[in-house]
Amino acid sequence: MTPSFDIAHLGHVELYTDKFDESLDFFTRVYGLKLSGQDETSAYLRAWDDYEFHSLKLTRHHTTGVGHIGYRATSPEALARRVAIIEGSGYKLHGWTEGDMGHGRAFRFEDPFGHIFEIYYNTRRAEPDAKDRPALKNTASAFTGAPPRRLDHLNLLASDVSEFRRFMETCLGSRVTEYIQLDSGRIGGCWFTINNKTYDLACTEEHGGGHARLHHVTYATDQREDILRAADIFLQNGVHIETGPHKHAIQGTFFLYVWEPAGNRVELANAGARLILAPDWEPVCWTEADRKKGQAWGLKTIETFHTHGTPPVDKGHA
Repeated sequence: MTPSFDIAHLGHVELYTDKFDESLDFFTRVYGLKLSGQDETSAYLRAWDDYEFHSLKLTRHHTTGVGHIGYRATSPEALARRVAIIEGSGYKLHGWTEGDMGHGRAFRFEDPFGHIFEIYYNTRRAEPDAKDRPALKNTASAFTGAPPRRLDHLNLLASDVSEFRRFMETCLGSRVTEYIQLDSGRIGGCWFTINNKTYDLACTEEHGGGHARLHHVTYATDQREDILRAADIFLQNGVHIETGPHKHAIQGTFFLYVWEPAGNRVELANAGARLILAPDWEPVCWTEADRKKGQAWGLKTIETFHTHGTPPVDKGHA
């Protein structure tokens, strides 16, 4: 399928938490995001170089997981083109919303596995106050320590990755840059992009019997050393470090995974300078034999990485 460039980039992720105060403290004081605004149900957060008002919407909820995923269109006309395609796609539609504190009207729709997406164009820019104003006019806000620079990607779980691939290609015009081909013939994972980044969303196979679950959300750092320092910050603050620092074989990102207080998995990653510039890029195929070699430097993937997702699965109804 020919990729579409109607969509500019991944804009924001809404994350549910049943421990709102603890999660907000983690994302601001420990992880290093900035609080742009807050209402009765949600906090709107951004990294220091996210140009929009927010890239993470943290919402009070009875459980954990992802509320919705927002992509920004390249123009009002591109938004209209995409909406027309989505309306004719046969996927579940939620229709137009009036937006929220961070952006204007948005069109919502749903993948076959219960994840809710929205696309929008009109957005609100970051508004740093005096103490947060950057010294350099080409960055969005000041930063201290080793916090994340920008929203990078998220990973969703689905029982049929091939069907999720059809959804992403049809509705968002995404293209696949890398994927896992299982010996059984199933696709075990796909990494998608809608621009020249190596990926902005990944989908891997659901092994826990859950519905509409999140694997993780990721922010990018400038360099690997930022992640090493972050590991010490997490250690000092009693944050559960699940795996890393290490390097993924797929996509080559240097990574660190932790669980925020409510149990959502959060990653810091450094992709280096990798971009997909070739217009005729051939997706890289990783086999089961490749995956059994472990991560880039031989570290075996730990078991919880395959089983833990949010919200947790009620084993009595799985």
